[in-house]
Amino acid sequence: MRANARGLRNARELEGHVAWLDAITGPALGVLAVASGIYTYLGVSSLLVDNGGWTVLAAMAYSIAVSVAIFVFWSYLLRILPAVRTGAARVGLMLSMGLGSLAIIAMSSWLNAAALAGAAAVEQHLARTVQDYQSSLERTNAIALAAQGLQLDVARVRQSFEDLSEQEASGDLSGLAGRGAVFRVLRQKSAELLALENQIAEQGPQVERAFAEGNAILSRMRALTVEPGPVEARSVEFSEEAVRLAGLIAQLRQLSVAPLVQRAAQDLAASVVLPDLDGRSAAARSDQAATIDSVMAVLGQRAATLTRAAEEVLAMQAPAETVYTPISTADAVILYAGNFVPSWAGAIAIDLLPAVLVLILAVTQGAIRGARGDSRTEDMMTVAEMRRAVAAWRALERDEAEAAAPPRAARPVAPEFPSEAGGRVEPLKPGMGPGIGR
Repeated sequence: MRANARGLRNARELEGHVAWLDAITGPALGVLAVASGIYTYLGVSSLLVDNGGWTVLAAMAYSIAVSVAIFVFWSYLLRILPAVRTGAARVGLMLSMGLGSLAIIAMSSWLNAAALAGAAAVEQHLARTVQDYQSSLERTNAIALAAQGLQLDVARVRQSFEDLSEQEASGDLSGLAGRGAVFRVLRQKSAELLALENQIAEQGPQVERAFAEGNAILSRMRALTVEPGPVEARSVEFSEEAVRLAGLIAQLRQLSVAPLVQRAAQDLAASVVLPDLDGRSAAARSDQAATIDSVMAVLGQRAATLTRAAEEVLAMQAPAETVYTPISTADAVILYAGNFVPSWAGAIAIDLLPAVLVLILAVTQGAIRGARGDSRTEDMMTVAEMRRAVAAWRALERDEAEAAAPPRAARPVAPEFPSEAGGRVEPLKPGMGPGIGR
């Protein structure tokens, strides 16, 4: 009995707290819904094309609809879910709450996140694009410099042919001193390689200028990512710089001389103009032919060496083509969601915080019902309620008694006598006899 009374006191205490909290729950829920609607308005405004008043009207209509939906949804759950008692009803309402929460996230939370961190997300996109362009520029420049390194290979081959020509001029190669047929073949190939070497050297300053200009554009793009002001205006200028940089990277890619060296190496042995043998005797001409055959073999070897060197440069993996794509604040928040977890948490919390209130109220109502147990109604009545009940019962009994009592007999009415003066004579009162005056 004592435990039952203690449980009833606990239940009354909880009911008092719930009754007090009901007075502030509605206004608090309204404030949360309005705040979410404001951030939703900012997010929607960043997505709509600016058409003047219609854009503002459309954004306001959407944000108001979101605020009303949030307020009504959580009001339903705050009233209904804590009141149900069966497990099936609770599970159904919990599933409805989960589905409604997903709908709220889809129609409001991501827009709230766009309003909270949209500009920062777009700046993150710009910074990521700068990194991609920098990697592409550096990789393209590395390939171009590797191709410029082929100049040393070409110079080495050219020098070998010049040395052979000097040996031929002194008679150490074919045994015939002078500048005959063998000498002219060696000088021919040496001149071709010298022209190729000069062409490669001319490309060097162009590669350096292109790389320096690309770094200057990258510096400007980095500055645009952190400059103050609206991110939309900066994105437009960033896009223009990105187009310039993309063209510069393409130009730098074309400055690579590796394809040129590869073609020159293939033509080194294939395009040989053999002069007439100018030996004075058949033996001399035979020696010249043998020497020219040896020279052709050396040409083939040197050509194969240059071809392999050029193919190694051509086999270097080219950077992926980088293209800057303008992005809205909402899309940027979704694309870089992992970098803005606090903003996403705040945007979702402002919409789904009432779910915690629903659970708290459900637990509290369960505790109230558990504290009451199997108590009867009269066991839960306070003294004031008991007094009011007793007074009401007595009034009910009195009304019933009056309705059941027989009607009272009518009193006799004393006759009235007219006076001599024609007036009305009052009936005699007790204790007064006729003829007795005052």
